Amino acid sequence: MRVVSGIQPTGNLHLGNYLGAIRNWVRMQDQIPEDGQCLFFLADLHAISMPHSPDELRRATLEMTAALVACGIDPARSVLFNQAQVPAHAELQWLLGGTARMGWLNRMTQWKDKAGKNREGQSVALFTYPVLQAADVLLYQATHVPVGDDQKQHLELARDIAQKFNNDFASEEAPVFTLPEPITPPDAARIMSLRDGSKKMSKSDPSEMSRIELADDADTIMQKIKKAKTDPEPLPSEVAGLESRPEALNLVTIYGALSGENPDAVLSRFGGQGFGAFKPALGELLVETLAPISARFRDLLEDHEALDAILARGAARAREIGVPTLDATYRALGLVR
Repeated sequence: MRVVSGIQPTGNLHLGNYLGAIRNWVRMQDQIPEDGQCLFFLADLHAISMPHSPDELRRATLEMTAALVACGIDPARSVLFNQAQVPAHAELQWLLGGTARMGWLNRMTQWKDKAGKNREGQSVALFTYPVLQAADVLLYQATHVPVGDDQKQHLELARDIAQKFNNDFASEEAPVFTLPEPITPPDAARIMSLRDGSKKMSKSDPSEMSRIELADDADTIMQKIKKAKTDPEPLPSEVAGLESRPEALNLVTIYGALSGENPDAVLSRFGGQGFGAFKPALGELLVETLAPISARFRDLLEDHEALDAILARGAARAREIGVPTLDATYRALGLVR
């Protein structure tokens, strides 16, 4: 079993990033069989498909590395690296470009969403982004790829590319690529803004009070929860009572995600109480959960050399794992003997 997954480096990492993605990576690392392997990468090559600041991308890559390690990704147990240090990702993308079809890429919903009406003004990289995603997992003969609803179509495309390449250039007995299977992680909590329960928690929100950041200290966390938007009504005894109360539902969702309970279980304990009682309990749970992560995160960010070393070691291992697949692809295409 070989699990491969990537995440774009973003700055100002927050609670939504942790509960929505990073925590699931840690669970996968801890649950994979002894003879299995996890490869986790920072998708910095994907990041340049959109306008970006080079300095900010470099900073965000190190920050994401620090966050992953602080949250529990162990570079001694998992292969942790950034794409840019493994040129085989880009090489394989080009080699797969003869197999991928324009019609397939035109149907990708994320292309349509990100390009909007100005498709002619978008970068070629944004259009071919899914081919690089296919290369990301096929390079390592991934057997499993964790996917959410927004990534299922991309994994299907990777499988289509792999199948067509195998059919066109290999034999059934000796295929070049493994067709990866999807892993659906446990329901990831959808964490919303502390200022507007209808919007996702986001680093782009101008208000720092809208999000809990991984670098926040205990006092800051308690202050943000204390000032989080709510309503004057007490909490109901079951989740159906939160249907038209998005801010209240968000706080209950956060509590449940941290405590490992569903919202109904949380409300069975706090139903009938006001936010004057619930908010301090939520703040204390957040501090208890995030304090060791935040402390480790801040320490790691102070040592760029250590972070660079983690990525360099991971990239060296990733390059080693990817070589046989890349060589086999060149041979199958008749480019080398």
